[in-house]
Amino acid sequence: MTVQDLLIIWHSRTGASEAMARAAARGAGDRARLMAAQEVSPDDILSAGGYLFVCPENLASMSGMMKEMFDRCYYPVLGRIEGRAFATIIAAGSDGEGAQAQIDRIAKGWRLKRVADPVIVNMKAQTPEEILAPKTVPEERLDECATLGEALAEGLAMGVF
Repeated sequence: MTVQDLLIIWHSRTGASEAMARAAARGAGDRARLMAAQEVSPDDILSAGGYLFVCPENLASMSGMMKEMFDRCYYPVLGRIEGRAFATIIAAGSDGEGAQAQIDRIAKGWRLKRVADPVIVNMKAQTPEEILAPKTVPEERLDECATLGEALAEGLAMGVF
């Protein structure tokens, strides 16, 4: 991975976020590295030119594993990745705004630059059974994720971001 490449960091409980992260990685092609949040180290973050954070919203917050990745990596990279590009994809049961706000706050501390509007995919899961069930993301939303991955990777490669 070169410093111009995109690092796609994901966590998923029911498959929606993983499917969207994989779609973004397909769009980005060989200019992206796809990593599960629990595997990401500060060195992975330092070696990337930009970031796509993909996770579910759980109880109006980003998933615990994504939060743990930020907790583990925040201080080792603080002051070393300023100005780098980022975007987000959130799988939500209702609105996704809580998870989005948390990631934006962390990105602000890192001084990252948002380069694309948030993508929030509302899975409309409201009952415990629906929330815990495996999810299938509509194809048009996966296409949107692929387009975002392609745009981020292309922008990084061209030096736009």
